[in-house]
Amino acid sequence: MNALVWPQQVTIREVGLRDGLQSIARTLPTGHKLQWIQGAYEAGIREIEVGSFVPPKLLPQLADTATLVAFAQTLPGLCVSVLVPNLKGAERAMDSGADWMLLPLSASHAHSLANLRKTPDQVVAEIADLVDARRARGSAIRIEVGISTAFGCTLQGRVEPGEVLCLVQAVLELGVDRVGLADTVGYADPRQVGELFARVRAVAGDQLACGHFHDTRGLGLANVMAALQTGETRFDACLAGIGGCPHAPGASGNVASEDLAYLFASMGVATGIDVAKLLALRAQVAQWLAGECLHGSIAQAGLPRTLHTPEVMA
Repeated sequence: MNALVWPQQVTIREVGLRDGLQSIARTLPTGHKLQWIQGAYEAGIREIEVGSFVPPKLLPQLADTATLVAFAQTLPGLCVSVLVPNLKGAERAMDSGADWMLLPLSASHAHSLANLRKTPDQVVAEIADLVDARRARGSAIRIEVGISTAFGCTLQGRVEPGEVLCLVQAVLELGVDRVGLADTVGYADPRQVGELFARVRAVAGDQLACGHFHDTRGLGLANVMAALQTGETRFDACLAGIGGCPHAPGASGNVASEDLAYLFASMGVATGIDVAKLLALRAQVAQWLAGECLHGSIAQAGLPRTLHTPEVMA
């Protein structure tokens, strides 16, 4: 058996400020969020999903997204993304100056109806409108579509890989810039991840550019490794493993950013992240979220003395 060739560098996008905080009832003060962005940047993270342009009455936790985008844009080399649920949100994203808008598209009909009150085909039609709106405005913002529940759904059960492939092809034909695959409810296993990423990459090529894994059943990092072996080099993660899907009862949240950063550091794969600084930020966030259920292993065990990490990127 031939030895695996690992990539020299991967990118970790911190999504805790959106995917993490939206699942926590309390509203974190804007000042703390700004410190979170600054701390993540100083630790070497260069991609952050800072929030979502959703109606404040639905998610008051994310009502200050425009303020966060404005601050994040002052940090040199930081790629700033926001989640967008509809055309109005897309207009706000374009006005904000964010670099990317992330559009969720569920492969599960049941999940799509429960989450957005629309079928997947209706969401694809809305994405077409968003692409047209970007073109009409001459906006430089880029569009990433995240295919959620790509590996299964708590409401529907099995999601056919063919459905995922059809949705990927549909949105790429519309003119979106890239797509990602998300294990929204933690149903995926490494074999399933490897097979689906390989099939989608055959269709999307380098436009398949993100893996989003939840650690609901303890397979988050194993699934990251499976995607890595297919050539994926960008992954979402949440500091302290917070977050999760409201349609996945008992979910433990997303893959923890600090655990993922440690995984790659231990393998000698560069991320540009100083794991010790990221752990210090986690400790600070843990104080702000005292009483909330946090996750992650390296924060409990600490860094081994044998770890040698690369320099943080300038």
